[in-house]
Amino acid sequence: MSGAESAEAIAQRLLDASLGTIDILSVYLGDRLGWYRSLSKGPATPAELATRTGTSERYAREWLEQQAVTGLLNVDAGQSEERRFSISAGAAEVLTDTDSLSYLAPLARMLAGAAVQLPSLVKAYRTGAGVGWAEYGADARESQADMNRPWFENRLADALTAAPALWERLRAPGIRIADIGCGAGWSSIALSRAFPSASVEGFDVDSASLALARANADASDAREGGQLPRN
Repeated sequence: MSGAESAEAIAQRLLDASLGTIDILSVYLGDRLGWYRSLSKGPATPAELATRTGTSERYAREWLEQQAVTGLLNVDAGQSEERRFSISAGAAEVLTDTDSLSYLAPLARMLAGAAVQLPSLVKAYRTGAGVGWAEYGADARESQADMNRPWFENRLADALTAAPALWERLRAPGIRIADIGCGAGWSSIALSRAFPSASVEGFDVDSASLALARANADASDAREGGQLPRN
């Protein structure tokens, strides 16, 4: 950015950013209320979407209209009460496919989790104190895990093969792997799958993240019929 940028250009930049912020906040609602996931299963009118998800028809209609205007959803040309809204395959992948490397719905949760801590950050900037990770709550904790999961599950093993000496070391019988800062445990789970003879131990300073990691490991055990190492 040029230091000589005009006031008009800077004002436009902030206006553009504000529109992006509105999109992020709307994505947060669609993600948390299950609206995107419902639409990925088929188009809906506002009344149908509200019924499917146990939410308010009025707010569903307002959200759907905004999403259509911003281009994240498609809408037919019927009367306002009868319009049916749908989500494209590309948008559905980004907003609902938890296994896709393009999955970005959690990003809205991450930013929302940070935004609610702005009063605490203002205080910290004045005093030199800090705002602990635990204070950011479930939105930040879960979104970080959900954002990282696709890469850990789809790419971590391949990335490690790029370091042959490390790969061979991790495959050695009786090897122990310490996963420092394991968060919700997806990295530990991926390492356990890639190196089934290894003992993987996850460590994290956040007790809520460790509880989530244990729950994720239990769910992985149930799906795979195995027994993963515990964090």
